[in-house]
Amino acid sequence: MDSKDKIKVKSNRRFRKSFTHAVTGVKTAILEERHMRVHIAAGMIVIMCGVFFRVTKIEWLFLIFSIFNVLTFEMINTAIERAVDVATEDFHPYAKKAKDVAAGAVLLASICSAIIGLLIFVPKIF
Repeated sequence: MDSKDKIKVKSNRRFRKSFTHAVTGVKTAILEERHMRVHIAAGMIVIMCGVFFRVTKIEWLFLIFSIFNVLTFEMINTAIERAVDVATEDFHPYAKKAKDVAAGAVLLASICSAIIGLLIFVPKIF
């Protein structure tokens, strides 16, 4: 095996290891975070509504992007909260602000997703 092949094998191992860590992170968020499960349930309801109302491909793009955007922000929020918890056991106003800002990001993503859902589904309902 020449040096190029060894580099390729090492690179593939690193990629698989990184992918495994990422999947573990998603599993951890689902199993340990109640809000993550709530967002997933809401996303599933949106998908069922999309199937029922036969949304267009463009509408599907917006809905899928919105669902994954909220899930992504929820995971980032969880990561920030846990990092802050590890960094300090004492109350610190900056720690509180970091957690509040991360939670606010999830709120904004959720509001945006709700608006998109309303714009897509309300005309189909009425």
